[in-house]
Amino acid sequence: MAMSEYTIDNFIKELSSDAPVPGGGGASGLVAAVGMSLGNMVMALTTGKKKYAEYQDEIESIIANANDITRALLDAMDRDAVAFEPLAKAYGLPKSTEEEIAHRNKVLEEALVVASEAPLELMEKIVEGIKVTKRVAEIGSKLAISDAGVAVQCLKAALNGASLNVFINTKMMKNRDKADEFDKRADEMIRVGNEMADEVYAKVLADVR
Repeated sequence: MAMSEYTIDNFIKELSSDAPVPGGGGASGLVAAVGMSLGNMVMALTTGKKKYAEYQDEIESIIANANDITRALLDAMDRDAVAFEPLAKAYGLPKSTEEEIAHRNKVLEEALVVASEAPLELMEKIVEGIKVTKRVAEIGSKLAISDAGVAVQCLKAALNGASLNVFINTKMMKNRDKADEFDKRADEMIRVGNEMADEVYAKVLADVR
C-alpha cells in the first residue's frame, strides 16, 4: 500500500517504528501536502465571494493548481519511500572480498543517486507550492489569512527537511561532480523557497497582529 493511502493513525505508527520507511522524506512530503491543502482551503473560503469577485478566475485556477501540487507531493512522498528501498538493501550487501566490495560500492553509488533524486523532486514541488501560497496570502479571504501563514510554514519546514535527505546521500557519493550538482540544486531551492516563505509569513503576521 502506498503511504498516501495510510490512515493518519497508521502513518504515525509506522513513522514512530523501526521500519525504514516512512522516514524524514515521507514526513516532509506529508507536511508539505498538508500545507498545500491548507492554502487551498483559504481559496475555497474565498471563491464565490462578492468581495473578491475581481480575482474569481484566478482563484479557480489556483484551486486547480493547488490540487495538482498536493497530489504531486503525495506521489513524491511515495517515490521517496520506493527510492530508499534499494539504498537500504545496498547497505546490507556483503563486503568480505574485493569483488564483493566492488559490487557493493557500485550498487550503493547507484542507489545514492536515486535516493537523492527523490527528495530533489519533492523540493521542486514544494517550491511550486510556496509560490502558489504567496498568491493565496495576497488575494485570499482575510478571515482565513492566518491559515495561509500556517500553510507556508508547513511548506518551509518540509522544504528544509527534504533537503537534509539530499545532503545525507550526496555526502557519501563517490561521484563528486554529481553530488555537487545535486547539492547546488538543493541549495538554490532552499534559498528561493525560504526567502518566499519568510516573506509570506511576515505579511500574514502583519495582517493578523
